[in-house]
Amino acid sequence: MTRLTLSAVCLLAAGAAQSQTLPPPPVPAENPITEAKRVLGKILFWDEQLSSDNITACGTCHIPSAAGGEPRLGINPGADLTFSTPDDVFGSPGVPRADDEGNYVVDASFGTDVQVTGRSANIVVNAAYATDLFWDGRATSQFTDPETGIVEIAGGGGLESQAVGPPLSDVEMAHPARDWGAISDKLQTARPLALATNIPSDMLGALATDPTYPDLFETAFGDPAINVKRIAFAIATYQRTLISDQSPWDAWTQGDSSAMTTQQIQGWNAFIASSCAICHIPPFFTDQSFRNIGVRPNNQDLGRGAITGDPADNGKFKTPTLRNSGLKSSFLHTGQFVTMRQVIDFYAAPPPPGVPNLDPLMPVNLPLPQRALIDDFISNALTDPRVANETFPFDRPTLNSELAANPAIIGVGTPDGLGRVPRMVSHNPPLAGSPDFRLGVTNLDEGASVTLVRSDSPPVGGVLTPDEIVGTFTAASGDGVAPVATAFWSVPEDQALDGTDVYFQWVVDSTGARSRTARATIFCGTGGCATVCLADTNGDGQVSPADFNAWIQAFNAQSPACDQNGDGLCSPADFNAWIANFNAGC
Repeated sequence: MTRLTLSAVCLLAAGAAQSQTLPPPPVPAENPITEAKRVLGKILFWDEQLSSDNITACGTCHIPSAAGGEPRLGINPGADLTFSTPDDVFGSPGVPRADDEGNYVVDASFGTDVQVTGRSANIVVNAAYATDLFWDGRATSQFTDPETGIVEIAGGGGLESQAVGPPLSDVEMAHPARDWGAISDKLQTARPLALATNIPSDMLGALATDPTYPDLFETAFGDPAINVKRIAFAIATYQRTLISDQSPWDAWTQGDSSAMTTQQIQGWNAFIASSCAICHIPPFFTDQSFRNIGVRPNNQDLGRGAITGDPADNGKFKTPTLRNSGLKSSFLHTGQFVTMRQVIDFYAAPPPPGVPNLDPLMPVNLPLPQRALIDDFISNALTDPRVANETFPFDRPTLNSELAANPAIIGVGTPDGLGRVPRMVSHNPPLAGSPDFRLGVTNLDEGASVTLVRSDSPPVGGVLTPDEIVGTFTAASGDGVAPVATAFWSVPEDQALDGTDVYFQWVVDSTGARSRTARATIFCGTGGCATVCLADTNGDGQVSPADFNAWIQAFNAQSPACDQNGDGLCSPADFNAWIANFNAGC
């Protein structure tokens, strides 16, 4: 690889100071930017329903006010699977471990809590300028449709390649064996952004015209078909509009001499005089290369080497941009530093001895008096206020996962004879109409029979009086480390239930031990729920005498539409219930 000399970099940086601006991001000819695609991609990027259990959106790990990166600090135990050891990583929280059908699995490291990735999430702001994405560059410039195997973008499709990774990751957004067919099927009926609140005006405008995903895809692509290629094209189009080029440094280089403080100008001068600018070349403040800076032993994470198979690439990771670094809560792929000053001090310190493939620029000669100035320059002069304040194009909705937990775990449980209280497991939001709402239970014996009960009333003395028996289940370890049972409960879609509390509790059949109670507040969310007209047996949206004939046909066929009293049966009692429902109207 050809390396720039320090003097050459200084000349480039000096030239940047006179006229430098970020160029328009490259756009592949196969996926031109259109407004309809952009807003669809924005909706998809911020919709938690893109995950298998409705708790993680693409944007969950890429919050604009955190520089488009990860604001949370989850801990991954590293290769030794032991917490509080040197190979721990501060990664991105994702989804709890599950099996192929979405049932909970007790993980050796995370139990039934959400798993944490082995690297902190890259930032998405200005990612449009990169060729290959992710820390190891595995999202390549050539984009191949993962369903068809057809190369859809010959070059410049790194964002498209990146977009199709997380939705199928069984740590980040999915259960194992999830495929793009399942995602497409889900989007066919999901209400766009149903889980989100405080939705920006451009997204609301699109939803007012196109209230369903098929509608949105038809506007963006010409017909309502939903597939992985179109999902990737839309998300990538949105990301190509997330360009941060209005920092104080940008204004200063364009002639506003007051845009940076005296200290920040001194920091800029110290920055371009150091070897920092060889890797973090203005105006991108990255060279998009992969380098080994000795942050940890190579065998803990091969990085680029795991992708190329070249031992010379072991331990190398993508050079991140320094833009908006002042908004970040963690740094490097390990997330182990929480301030830019810690990063600067690390670069200036002698590297660990004997690190294979260590970049020859390490360590960086940064005299102590210059470090504070460079820190001020990077942390403040490279911050775009639109990113910090989440204003367009960096505006976003509020995610459901950012709100108070729903379901909430309340009350007390009842222990068994060994003092064990079954542990309620609850992660999924009780969105009206969702078939994905699930509850689990652990801390019980292998093969234990457990029953999930539901009530419309809160527990009394730790005991829930059931209005419904959801079912009886058998706890099993499967490929996990401890027994667990999982129940799915389809949340009714009825506007009348919006804001209604329902309660769930697990009971161990043999001992009577009870878990704590999950209080779930059903909500309709964006797009609202349909008003349920039980007497509308023929499904025409009206309650009329024609529905009586439809009920008679349902009764004779013993079909579910016959059940008007909700007892799960089709019997003559449902006739009186139909009359009552008819008189109640819609």
